[in-house]
Amino acid sequence: MKRILTLSLMAIACLTSQAQTTWYQAKPMQTQTTKQDVKFLARCDAYFMAAVPEATIDKKTKKKTVVWKDTENNSWHENIGFVKNVPTISDLESIFPDFRMPEGKSYLPVLWQLTEENDETVLHCYFRMPADIVTNMWLCSNECVILDKETGIIYQSRRTNPDCYGKVFSVKAKEGTVLDLQIFFPKLPDTAKEICIYGVPNWYMRGMDIDLISQNGHFWQDYRGIDRYDEKPTFHQAHLVSEAKDYNKDNHQSWAVYNDAHLIKPVKENTYAMWCTPEATYLAEACEMNWMREYFGRGGNNILVDQRGHQYKCKEVLGYPNNDLFWVEGCSGDYFAIVMVFEPIPMETENITYIVPEGEPFAMWGANWSGSVQSFNIKELRDNQKLFEYHPREVVK
Repeated sequence: MKRILTLSLMAIACLTSQAQTTWYQAKPMQTQTTKQDVKFLARCDAYFMAAVPEATIDKKTKKKTVVWKDTENNSWHENIGFVKNVPTISDLESIFPDFRMPEGKSYLPVLWQLTEENDETVLHCYFRMPADIVTNMWLCSNECVILDKETGIIYQSRRTNPDCYGKVFSVKAKEGTVLDLQIFFPKLPDTAKEICIYGVPNWYMRGMDIDLISQNGHFWQDYRGIDRYDEKPTFHQAHLVSEAKDYNKDNHQSWAVYNDAHLIKPVKENTYAMWCTPEATYLAEACEMNWMREYFGRGGNNILVDQRGHQYKCKEVLGYPNNDLFWVEGCSGDYFAIVMVFEPIPMETENITYIVPEGEPFAMWGANWSGSVQSFNIKELRDNQKLFEYHPREVVK
């Protein structure tokens, strides 16, 4: 990916949290429901933050209205207008003890949890009202399914609460109210370990992998925080062929040129590794050379975000420009590492989200300035360190 980066999208990835059987309480806007036993299968430890559309204010009523951006062009589905008796929750922090509202109002926390209730599997999608009225909302349709990744069995969604299945809808509630939008599926088997959820776009579930709990109430994959710090990593320094000259993102002849990069063995696409030290966090990205000369751009406003919502800024890119586009020369088929240096993360951190904000367009063939959000387990990233050992190129002619 080649990008010039300016912050416009943030998201903190949802990760499964410790599951338990406990009491869960939800209420419609006007009436209180009774308590019920719920078996928790998975929940997000952290929260997403999606840029909130700008609200309009009615001059007479002073009510704020937001047109939800992700479904404003969803014209091929029926718009049923305002739905009533939407379940809400009054204490989000009791379900998500690590939850903290981000500073500022330009971002919206979006959380979820998966439960087993009355012989059904229920996905609770929590939505904090950013205004008094939200229109063009979308929850799911028959495209919403749960895939058991071990057996390949697909569990089709059945209905929603409120009744908005396959429909565009609107909601009225006091700004700040947390809606509990529910999607119902057949009961998952007790043997299910790893699932994938599709078809809930506003909660970023377009194929989200989730690890479920085992029968004894523990995760099948039980990852802890950072048990020890790493030594500061060392990488082969790329050679600067020519410096940037009056750098201009729209003039590729002004970009710096490098060769003799830190080569590694071939790895899968989107492979990363992490080193956690008391002074800094090092995130290495595996890059593939499709040609003998390619351009890249890293750093800038890229950030790491932990489950508490704390952000860690990118301080530098080892051996390359931080944010500016640059050329790398090598051999088609090379794999090499670009290493970004972030502020240090606490030892108790288990999961991290890597956010690449959307950037400005630039004049170059194949230019790509789209943003991305990727969630990682830190233990898994640290286990990948061996994949980034220096591996000299070998060419047979």
